[in-house]
Amino acid sequence: MKKHILYDIVKNVNKNQKHLYIIGAGFAGISIADDIKRKKIFGTVSAFLDDDKALIGQEFDGIPVIGPIDNIASLLSCTEDDEAIIAIPSAPTERIKEIYEILKAGGFAHIKILPGISQVVNGTAHLVQAREIDPLDILGRTPVTISLKESLSYLRGKRVFITGAGGSIGSELARQLLSGGAERLYLFGHGENSIYQIDRELRLLQKEGVGEKASIVPIIGDMKDRAYTDYIISHTHCDIVFHCAAYKHVPMMEENPVAAIENNVFGTKNILDACIAHNVHRFVLISTDKAVAPVSVYGVSKMLCEKLVLAYAEKAQDDNAFMFVRFGNVLGSRGSILPLFMEQIKNGGPLTVTDPRMERFFMTIPEACSLVLRTGGVGTNGSSYLLDMGTPVKIVDIAEQIIRFSGFEPYKDIDIKFIGTRKGERSVEPLWLPEEAPQKTSYEKILQLKNMPYTDSRLGMLLEKLRPVCIGGENIDIDPDKFRNRHYLISVLSDEVPSLADFYAKTAVYEGEIQ
Repeated sequence: MKKHILYDIVKNVNKNQKHLYIIGAGFAGISIADDIKRKKIFGTVSAFLDDDKALIGQEFDGIPVIGPIDNIASLLSCTEDDEAIIAIPSAPTERIKEIYEILKAGGFAHIKILPGISQVVNGTAHLVQAREIDPLDILGRTPVTISLKESLSYLRGKRVFITGAGGSIGSELARQLLSGGAERLYLFGHGENSIYQIDRELRLLQKEGVGEKASIVPIIGDMKDRAYTDYIISHTHCDIVFHCAAYKHVPMMEENPVAAIENNVFGTKNILDACIAHNVHRFVLISTDKAVAPVSVYGVSKMLCEKLVLAYAEKAQDDNAFMFVRFGNVLGSRGSILPLFMEQIKNGGPLTVTDPRMERFFMTIPEACSLVLRTGGVGTNGSSYLLDMGTPVKIVDIAEQIIRFSGFEPYKDIDIKFIGTRKGERSVEPLWLPEEAPQKTSYEKILQLKNMPYTDSRLGMLLEKLRPVCIGGENIDIDPDKFRNRHYLISVLSDEVPSLADFYAKTAVYEGEIQ
């Protein structure tokens, strides 16, 4: 690098002006710089920082490239308002972590990052896509790289319906679907605020040039309403449904078991009935590792959803495909450990971990959604899929990493407290049953499971036992001994699912009669 370049940058810095430093002088970094220069309101890009010797010393539109990153960041005269934007979407997680630590040591208080390469590589990067870096960006493995334009080609010109579109998975599917060329995106959910937020975000992204043009249609509704569900599926004429909606919080659903079955099982059945009735071409259920030999009501509800999908695949027309995709925990979802830990750190700790042996399989939300979208295109009717989650991670290790990310020392500045497992939790979550025997497919990180369907009679009889517990209203005879009776519900589920009965026998007994 020419020595005078860095000297000129430091000498000419206006301390009263916000200066931006873009980490990475590739196509993403240059696109961000162009975006900033065009808008003229976010500050001045003072330099690119890069490790490429062929780029160091060059200029792009008057902006110098300096480096290497490891040596140069500490030499910059940063003010508390200056900002660094990491624009290397192909960088592995380990390198992002190194760069983050270098920038923090160099005095940068504000560090942003572009999303993963799957969301940037096929088009131009935009400033609106940059967000504050968080622990998600430096935890876990490097996500698999998927070309969204290629994997979403099956959705071009189609109408896509997302249930639970305001949730963590549903909203990320919607963001990535902007690159798919869909004709319309239907954002379905019962939470007014969450649907408003993702609708507003998608429109802003489109306004800033992210993705392709698609009509965005927010829809407020409840999938437990059978008549409305049928109405909305028929009137949207959707081609594909990504079914993300579910009550998911395990301990909360142990306190509200009837609500879990009513919403997750009968709500899913309503969606499936409507999809079959109105010839929806593809249906993709988002499932979970908690459906494997389940030990919680939530887990049982998702296991039954899987069985429903396999049963309804038998009813699908020849050209249609109904399938489910199962995976483990996703980092950063609502109600998960990451937001909880960050909130606890803000309050000075301690971080609460259930058990030092507790471990989970983790994947980032963008990676999981990219793989779900790909599976939706390559998956076949009546198939069961599993995302390759890598190796499990101990929760206490994540807690320690997040404390360090926040600038503190575990057990010294911020303590970690072990509080014991909660209802419905186990130390280790299996991803599959031995008899499901996952096999590799032609697609990286997508495995296919051997189907374990229920017979029609078994599934039908179980639903008939559960129905009087969950379903009431006009023109329905309510059995007062069964309606909302959690003990009866648990009894039915325990008779059907040995793993649940065994777990309950070893742990607490349900208290209370009505839920």
